[in-house]
Amino acid sequence: MLIHTRDHTQATPLPSEITPPEMYAGRRRWLQQLALTGAGTTLGAWAARDALAQQAPYPKPGKLATLAGGRSAVLGAVLMEKITEYKDAAGYNNFYEFGTDKADPARNAHTLKTSPWSVEVDGLVKKPGKLALEDLLKLSPMEERIYRLRCVEGWSMVIPWVGYSLAELIRRVEPLGSAKYVEFHTLADPKTMPFVGSRVLDWPYVEGLRLDEAMHPLTLLAFGMYGEVLPNQNGAPVRLVVPWKYGFKSAKSLVRIRFTEKEPGTAWNKAAANEYGFYSNVNPEVDHPRWSQATERRIGEDGLFAKKRKTLKFNGYEAQVASLYAGMDLKKFY
Repeated sequence: MLIHTRDHTQATPLPSEITPPEMYAGRRRWLQQLALTGAGTTLGAWAARDALAQQAPYPKPGKLATLAGGRSAVLGAVLMEKITEYKDAAGYNNFYEFGTDKADPARNAHTLKTSPWSVEVDGLVKKPGKLALEDLLKLSPMEERIYRLRCVEGWSMVIPWVGYSLAELIRRVEPLGSAKYVEFHTLADPKTMPFVGSRVLDWPYVEGLRLDEAMHPLTLLAFGMYGEVLPNQNGAPVRLVVPWKYGFKSAKSLVRIRFTEKEPGTAWNKAAANEYGFYSNVNPEVDHPRWSQATERRIGEDGLFAKKRKTLKFNGYEAQVASLYAGMDLKKFY
């Protein structure tokens, strides 16, 4: 577990959990620059991506405090795992609107225009409306949460995200009693996203959560990472982070949040229902039809031949979230 609280239903950090900025910066300086790798890649492909990561500067877009009014804080605990290097987190992504190769988003996402930006909230809520990015940033104090991110393809990272619990927004809009699910729509602009319109997916990219999943304190509405504004390739200017689920559930570049009574159809489930279930909880006991999910490769750990890690159920957040699925067959509802 990478974030601890007294109670899994409590989102407010204890004073003892706030890490001094100078300590946080010092810890990051201890991290070694390690090679970029991914599950299932050939040695040649890995070497090419590693070379790209070393050459590309991946400039940081600017401190988040300039947008959030300086209210961001560092939330975390003593880590037994290293934080992924910024260059790897910013240079190895899935963001199919900008290409299907892991290096494509960092190469192509400079075309994305993130200002002005707004998010439409509608559906089964008492207070629907359109919220400008500036209003979202002021909605709740920011926290920096260090979460694991696990991809269905078998690779993982440890990233310090900056944002606040999505529950803060949900409470403000007051869902109706009939609302059971939350549907997330991402931007689909062929003028700024060159792969929108490709046959890979049904655009726009849509994801969904059950309402209680969306309300869980770990579910993050993120505006930054590493103390910086989100890079375009990582889902600027606002995205979802659901740390106990596979990464594709954490929709990027959000433009609409819709509350529904029925389970929403999601992008990857529509594309391949036998491979990507609605729940998509990290479960090492349920293999992807084309590869095992029992182990994973941490990006930045000693290259292609590093020993893989054992995949943790719910990505290591079982103590916090397992109660959401009590009585459910997690092999059937994968």
